[in-house]
Amino acid sequence: MPKVQGYNPLLIFVFVFVCSGIAAEVAGYTDVAKRIIDLAVFGAARNRSYTRLADFTDTIGTRVSGSNNLDMGIKYMYNAMVKDGLDVHLEPVKIPHWVRGKESAQMLLPRTKSLAVLGLGSSVGTPPEGIKAEVLVVQSFEELKQRASEATGKIVVFNQPFVSYGKTVAYRAFGASEAAKVGAVATLIRSITPFSINSPHTGWQNYQDGVRRIPTACITVEDAELMWRIAQRGQQIVVQLNMEAKTLPDVGSFNTVAEIRGWQHPNQVVVLSGHLDSWDVGQGAMDDGGGAMISWEALSLIKDLGLRPRRTLRTILWTAEEQGGVGAQQYFSLHKGNMSNFDLVMESDLGTFTPVALQFTGSDAARKVMEEVVKLLAPINVTKLEDNGEGTDISPWMKVGVPGASLHTADSRYFWFHHSEGDTMSVQDPGDMDLCSAAWAVVAYVVADLQDMLPR
Repeated sequence: MPKVQGYNPLLIFVFVFVCSGIAAEVAGYTDVAKRIIDLAVFGAARNRSYTRLADFTDTIGTRVSGSNNLDMGIKYMYNAMVKDGLDVHLEPVKIPHWVRGKESAQMLLPRTKSLAVLGLGSSVGTPPEGIKAEVLVVQSFEELKQRASEATGKIVVFNQPFVSYGKTVAYRAFGASEAAKVGAVATLIRSITPFSINSPHTGWQNYQDGVRRIPTACITVEDAELMWRIAQRGQQIVVQLNMEAKTLPDVGSFNTVAEIRGWQHPNQVVVLSGHLDSWDVGQGAMDDGGGAMISWEALSLIKDLGLRPRRTLRTILWTAEEQGGVGAQQYFSLHKGNMSNFDLVMESDLGTFTPVALQFTGSDAARKVMEEVVKLLAPINVTKLEDNGEGTDISPWMKVGVPGASLHTADSRYFWFHHSEGDTMSVQDPGDMDLCSAAWAVVAYVVADLQDMLPR
């Protein structure tokens, strides 16, 4: 072999040989992948994940952390997966228990108008008589700092434009504490969404240590823009805000775990996951009932075909994700001593719309393997491997070097419904869920059955 300057020809040969070997091994699963896809998309399992999700969400409803509904949802899924013939157990954790209570907001000046409002998770409530105060409308944290002298004793309304969820969510998360630093008595925050039909969107918020805790809620895009326009005309705005929100002591809950045990390396695992909790509005069908259901459905498809991989397939339905991945963090703390046996961690939490790609975080060598694996999804046109597997619940594992994957779907409408009354079964499409289930099952099974674990 001629030597290329700067490269070791032997290493190049070994690299090419290994890659060709991996490609051949993965290609050997073409028929199995087709069987999984056919069962999910065209066969007896068609529409099953959608029907399961509809039955679950219509029966249980919303499942906010600490609620009786979440407890019922966990029991429902445990019993359903046991009945499905899977090996199921519950792992206890402690989770937050925040209660919304009654809430309302009304603009009193310059005219009377009811404001649609949703208190933010972990917010304190108002006094029993509520808070009646003049409003200061700002469009950024920078503007708030510039106008700090005007904020004392006022309700600060943030009318920040939606740039992206990752950037704009800072206003929901930190708006209350930033406003409290300059003397505000409450905050009303424009919902974190690019599209609105006068529906507020809730979510978790974080108080900063050492800063006075003030009530905080989201209002609609329309009402935030309305008050911004009124303020630009120099008119005084007065709002009455009433919130009964309170935080109770942490309560016990469970991560729900279902498995197909590996036949050769049962202690090595591939994790598929979604979170079972939701917010207390809508049905929690999209966020994240769909992700939970396809993670169950993937195991069902593999079981129905009589397949059993070398390694264990473990579906985990997380609890209290919406409060910052609380259940998943405790799972990580309990199992991190065994992290060398975690082959791949997968999470679906950005909707189960039409799948377009698999997102992946891992070593270059592992990426080469996954590039071959997604080729098996050619029958459903999901052969693209993108960077950055993501998910609140799997992030602790990825941070310590465990490969991670997430499903990229045609999610342009995801934040239209996210954390709002609009998150219902009407968002879901049975055909899309079949495709997501097929993709999830193929990737999980093949990785779990390969001769070697994914290289770190």
